[in-house]
Amino acid sequence: MQGLDTLRQGIKQFAGMDDQAFDLSLPYWQEKHYKKGEFYNEYRNVCKHLGFILDGVFRTYYVNTENGEEKNLLFSTSNQIIVSYKSFVNQQPCNYQTESMTESSILYIHITDLYRLYQQSHHWEHFGRLVAEMAFNLIMNRMEDFLWQTPEERYRLMLQQHPDIFNAIPLYHIASYLGIQGPSLSRIRKRMTLK
Repeated sequence: MQGLDTLRQGIKQFAGMDDQAFDLSLPYWQEKHYKKGEFYNEYRNVCKHLGFILDGVFRTYYVNTENGEEKNLLFSTSNQIIVSYKSFVNQQPCNYQTESMTESSILYIHITDLYRLYQQSHHWEHFGRLVAEMAFNLIMNRMEDFLWQTPEERYRLMLQQHPDIFNAIPLYHIASYLGIQGPSLSRIRKRMTLK
């Protein structure tokens, strides 16, 4: 399966895992395809899988229960890990949801199988620690970006992290992620074009 080769390379780059340790996981990975608008994890559901995106774009967002407004928290794209981490680790309902924004494919592993790998291999324990560190850094960086960066700086950072996303999803989702309104995003894009 070509997806497993991509996964092997992705985990090798992410965690320095050798082939022998990776091969322990081969019986556990399953492939899933998502249509645009399908959910990886829904609000109030418990996340039981850790995924690796083969292709596509997902958004993680929160819906304000008082006014129905959606706030985009994260985007995840090809060759990235996707998981509702707090829900996954604590096996408690999630306070947000993760939706496929495009036709997408992932390989995923169930939490019990991943924990089985942790017991079998220090390489997989190391992988688990790196995923935890990645989740922590992702949230801390996101919070600090809002504290110290201008919307234009956040836009530039998004261009670096997800260069292909602008052709895949509507701009109002990008504006929500940046914490601004659509007209402000248009002005930022225009200024950057003129530079």
